[in-house]
Order: sequence, then C-alpha cells, then structure tokens
Amino acid sequence: MASKSCLEIAFIFGLVLVCTNAEGKVFNVLSYGAKADGVTDNSKAFLKAWADACKWNGQAKLLIPLGVYMVNVVNFSGPCEKSTLTFQIKGIIKAPIDPKSFCNSSWISFQYINDLKIKGGGTLDGQGSFTWGKHQCSSMTLGFNFVNNTVVRDIHSINSKNIHFKVFACKNMTFSHVNVTAPRDSPNTDGIHISHSTNIHVLDSYIGTGDDCIAMIAGSNNINISGVTCGPGHGISIGSLGNSPNEVVKDIHVKNCTLIATQNGLRIKTWASSNVGNITNITFEDIIMEKVRNPIFIDQHYCPIHHCRKQPSSVQIKDVTFNNIRGSSSSRRAVILDCSALFSCEKINLNDINLAYHGRHGHAIAFCAHAKGKATGKELPPSCLKESLNSST
Repeated sequence: MASKSCLEIAFIFGLVLVCTNAEGKVFNVLSYGAKADGVTDNSKAFLKAWADACKWNGQAKLLIPLGVYMVNVVNFSGPCEKSTLTFQIKGIIKAPIDPKSFCNSSWISFQYINDLKIKGGGTLDGQGSFTWGKHQCSSMTLGFNFVNNTVVRDIHSINSKNIHFKVFACKNMTFSHVNVTAPRDSPNTDGIHISHSTNIHVLDSYIGTGDDCIAMIAGSNNINISGVTCGPGHGISIGSLGNSPNEVVKDIHVKNCTLIATQNGLRIKTWASSNVGNITNITFEDIIMEKVRNPIFIDQHYCPIHHCRKQPSSVQIKDVTFNNIRGSSSSRRAVILDCSALFSCEKINLNDINLAYHGRHGHAIAFCAHAKGKATGKELPPSCLKESLNSST
C-alpha cells in the first residue's frame, strides 16, 4: 500500500499504525494521539512516536505533519542502535510561554544518537517574546548533546527564549538551509552555539538574532562556516574564552559570508582577566560587510559585566588570517586588534582588507595593541600591524 494512502487511512480511522515508503517506516505523531490545534500538550504523543521509531530495525521517519503543535519539554534520547532516524517537521511546533518548567535547559533536545536527520521545512517557535526581560531563567530551543553524524536542514527557528540551536559534545554535524530569526533587541538569542564539538558545518543559511549569529566557545574544533547571511546580531564570534582553565578553540574556517548591520563582524573575544587558553589556526575569507559596527575585532579585554578584574588575558591567540574582507563599517575603527599585554597576538595576517567608513566625517582607521603579524594587498584602512608590540593609526 502506498505511504500516502496508508497515512490517509490512519488519519480517517484513528488507527495507530506505521507505513512503509522509500525512506522506511513512517511514525506519524497523529497516530499517537497528537492534536494539531495549537493548544493540546503533545509531549507524550511525540515521545511515544519517538520510542517506536528509535527501536525500529532499519530506516524510520518520525513525521510531524502540517498543523500547529504545542509541546512541552521533550528529550529524544538514544541510543537507537538498530534504527536510522529522520525527524521530519512539516508543521509548526510551539513552546510553552512559561519557561519555569525547563529553566536554563533545552525545550527540545536530542542526545546519544548517531545518524540522525532533521528536516522538513517546518518551524520551531520558542515564543520568546513573552519572556524576554521578564524572567531570570530562560531556555534554549533545540539542544544537541553527544549526537554524531547528524544533518539539520530546511528548518526554521523563530523567537527562541535563549539560544536557538545549542551543540555540545557532537561530532560530524551539518546545518544547511536553516533560517533563524529573532528581533535585534532579544537577549541572548544566539543562532548556533557550539562547544566541545568537532567537524561541525554551517552552510547556506540565514541567521538574524539579538546576539551572536554563530558562537564558537571552548572545545570547538574543525568548524566550517560558508554561505551564511548574518544580521541583525552580534556577528560571528569565537569566545569568550578564559573563564575556565585550558580552554581551546582551533581550526576554524569562515568563508563566503555576508554580515548586514551587525554589532560586530568577525570577532574573537577573551575575558579581560582569564585562565590560560589557546585560540589558533583561524581563517576568515571572502566576507562582505554592510554597515557593520566592528567588522574585524579581536577583543582580549572583554568584560560585559561590572567589577571585572582588569588584568591581561592569559589566552594566546595565534595564526589568524583575515583574507578579502570588504564592504563598509558603521564606525571609524573598522579594524580593532586589541590583544593581551601578557600574551600578544601572534601571526595575524591581513590580506586585501577593503573596509570603507560609512559615516559623515573622516575615514576608516585601524587600532592595534600587542598584535604581531603582517598586512599584504589592499589596506583600507591602512594597517597598524607592526613587528613592535604596540601601534595604532
């Protein structure tokens, strides 16, 4: 029987069954009692469908059809040792307005799973506008913990209460054609937040939030970002690092991206007073800036809170390349390399930098402190990199 006919029969007669198609068995949440009325809590139905799909021997698809589904906290956990899973979202999934039941955790989470696909063109609505600035606790929309060989594509995430997608302790993961949106003034709504993860790819996506479009913190290794349009938001960020001992970020490649009216462009940040750590082998290339406030920004005096100890950062930044970065800056300081007096930035390479000041008076300038490296090709603003440790223009 064709999968379409099977699903139609299941819907009409209220049967709990699964259907076969080219992608294996289909586990439709409607067959488990889910109601697409935007009011009913569908958490149990979703988890029951997941349990059956997870233990299926072969390819399995958990299907969330068109409609609006209210879901409370759900944790989709493995291992699903015999199943290769596709989580297909066609409808809209809405979070509860009140975050107290899942304070400072994930609304929807996947953990201990291999070979997972999440797709379908559907939307995750965190309903964050009801909580921004009103609650001290908040929640992330979608959390991935210890998930390997995973693809997330053609998914929309809107108005998260906090981070939209959080990636922790994952390997071999690709985000493509994801669309992440939240207002410019929404607090802490990072688009994709990566930590302690390896071989993560973010491709051909749009991310506009009230915080970092993409943040890579401690343990981020071999991260590739390409074809991302970012704005509004705080840009593409590495850090902050140095809050705990021996934090490392390395092998980051960001290319062919566009940043539009963001607070920062390409930023590396470490705490003003920090533990020992390392940031190394970082490449930003072929990036377009449109009216970005701080297009190129290394900030080793990061202190967003009061009463920070103003001591030099102990995080070493080394082997960082900015290649073919072009467009406009909304502030005169288009290049800021504000490094640590204790561990100067080493091997900073600026090649073909063409950033014009988008303002009424003056021209773009660069500022350097404790930064060593070289500049080649186009130099707008004129480079301040010197062999000496301190210089500014």
